[in-house]
Amino acid sequence: MLFQHVEGFLTQLRVEKSASQLTLISYRTDLNQFLNFMAKYYQVSRDEVLISCLNHRAAREYIGSMQTNGLSRATMARKLAALRSFVKYLCRENVLEGNPIANVSTPKQEKKLPRFLYPIEISLLMDAPDTGKAVGMRDKAILETLYAAGVRVSELVGINLPDLDMNEEWIKIRGKGNKERLAPLGRKAKAVLINYIEHGRPYLSAKSSVDSNALFLNRFGTRLSVRSIRNIINKYVEQLAFNQKVSPHTLRHSFATHLLNGGADLRSVQELLGHVKLSTTQIYTHLTRDRIKAIHDENHPRR
Repeated sequence: MLFQHVEGFLTQLRVEKSASQLTLISYRTDLNQFLNFMAKYYQVSRDEVLISCLNHRAAREYIGSMQTNGLSRATMARKLAALRSFVKYLCRENVLEGNPIANVSTPKQEKKLPRFLYPIEISLLMDAPDTGKAVGMRDKAILETLYAAGVRVSELVGINLPDLDMNEEWIKIRGKGNKERLAPLGRKAKAVLINYIEHGRPYLSAKSSVDSNALFLNRFGTRLSVRSIRNIINKYVEQLAFNQKVSPHTLRHSFATHLLNGGADLRSVQELLGHVKLSTTQIYTHLTRDRIKAIHDENHPRR
């Protein structure tokens, strides 16, 4: 039965691929939804869906079902990626003799440029927290670290105090697949972090009876969650009345865009972002075209 292999697949992702808890939850959800579709398609219970039911036609019908339900192309692509990984696992384990969905095409993706903030908007956001209070010191440190280091929000909440090297102005970051990299801080982020660690964090840590190594603490003295970081940013965005949605990833996009606009090379930005593939970083070059054109206009002898 097909469902019997899901747990083995997720275990393999966790142990061999060092997949994050968020990734495992997403894969489990996507595969459960696929199994529910298969059960309905073959008019059997989930537990009765056979390995042989997994074929090209069923996968095409699954795509059709997602389209009918109004899922975005990005969501469909993610769910198909989970299914493809699962099928490849079944092939490696010799549960399937061949890949029955190898020729199933993923719906063409809409190319969306990442949202970013202009430097003046970054300055306004950085100055929004009230640093006369412990939570304000913390919030300013969060915003400065997100922008200075270009880290993902999941990486930010995982930072521990021993990960900071204030003398060298580096943070040790544990990224996707538990891969480690060093992210630079810069003097402004360093100063804000020192202020938070010395004056704001002790107040927050006193709220908990359990010592925590986490850098960023909530009002109960425990590690902040990803959702909490998003809520913190939303609070200041509403306060400043920005006319666009701003997420933690917007600060990461801004970090990359401003580096490229400042003359940084693409491979350096790739390293700083922790991207495995250069093609992932290349999307930011679309945002710098105006600057490239301006350089051409200013410097070309026959402009």
